[in-house]
Amino acid sequence: MLKFKPQFRRLQFIHREVQKGRYPNCRTLAQEWETSPKTIQRDIEYLKSEQRAPIEYDPIQHGYYYTDKTYDLPAIRISEGDLFALAIAEKALAQYRNTPIYDRLLTIFAKIQESLPEKISVHPSWVDAKFSVMPQPATRINPAVWETVARGLRLERVLKIEHHSPWSKTPTVREVEPQHMMSYQGDWYLIGLDRSSEESRIFALSRIHAAEVLEEESPCPADFDANAYMRSHFGIWAGEKMHNVKIWFSADVAPFIKERDWHPSQRIRENKDGSIVLSLRVTHLFEVQQWVLSRGGEAKVLAPKELREEVKLELKKTEAGYK
Repeated sequence: MLKFKPQFRRLQFIHREVQKGRYPNCRTLAQEWETSPKTIQRDIEYLKSEQRAPIEYDPIQHGYYYTDKTYDLPAIRISEGDLFALAIAEKALAQYRNTPIYDRLLTIFAKIQESLPEKISVHPSWVDAKFSVMPQPATRINPAVWETVARGLRLERVLKIEHHSPWSKTPTVREVEPQHMMSYQGDWYLIGLDRSSEESRIFALSRIHAAEVLEEESPCPADFDANAYMRSHFGIWAGEKMHNVKIWFSADVAPFIKERDWHPSQRIRENKDGSIVLSLRVTHLFEVQQWVLSRGGEAKVLAPKELREEVKLELKKTEAGYK
C-alpha cells in the first residue's frame, strides 16, 4: 500500500469497493487500506455530505451500498482557491490565441469544469470584472507546421523545414534535429541542430512555411538542457562571442530596473546620486541594444564599445527621420 495516502485516494478506494457491490464496512475497508475504522467512517460521512453520495448501510449484509447504482464519484475535488486559480489561468490563455494549442486548451478547461461536482459551480463574472491579462502581440503560426514540428520533437525524428529568414528574399530548406520548443514574448521558437551548419540554432515557427517529419531518428542529446542553453542569452537571440555589457540607468528609472531579474548574470552597482550600473554577460547584443533604446535618455551604454557605437548609429538614424 502507498505510504502517501491523501484523502481523495481513500475516497476513490471506498467508492470502487462500494460500487462493486461488495458491501464493505469500516472494519474491512480500514484493514485493506491500513488505516483506522474511524478514518473510514469520517470519509463516508464526507462522501454523504460533500459529494452527495447515495451511500447507506445494510444491516443484513453488514456493509455499505449505493441506493443509486448510477452514481459516480466526481473526478476532481476542487477548492475555492483552486477555482480562483482556474479562472485566472483560463484568462491567461489569451497569450496563446494565435497558436494551434489555444482551442485545445479551451477544450481541456471546459472538460475540467464539466467534471466538477454539481454543487460546485464556476462563476467567473467577478474575475472578469477585476482581473485581466494583456497578452504580447503574437505572430501567426501555420497549424500544420505546429503539429508537424511538435510531432518531430515528440518522436525524436529529423525535421525538414522551409524557413524564411527576415533578411532573405527567398526561403531555405533545412534539415533540423529538433531539441526543444519555447515561447518568448508572444512567439514560439524551435531549438534544433541545423545540419547545414552543424550548430544549434533557433527558428521562429512563424517563419517556417512548411515542415515534414523524416524517417531518420534524432534522439535529443542526454546532456541538452534548454535552460542552460538560454542562460547566456538576453532574449531569444544567440551568438558565439561572449560580451561583457555595462549599462548606466538614471535615478529616475533605477527603481524599475532593480525590481526585476533581467538576466542570470546580472550585477547592479548603486551610485551615490541614485543612478545604477547594470552588468551582464550575454552572447548577442541586438536585443540589449533595442532594450537600451527603449529607455531613451535614461539609459547609456558604458561597455562594450561596439554596442555603444550601434546605439549611437540607431539614434542618428532616428534623429534623421525627424528632420
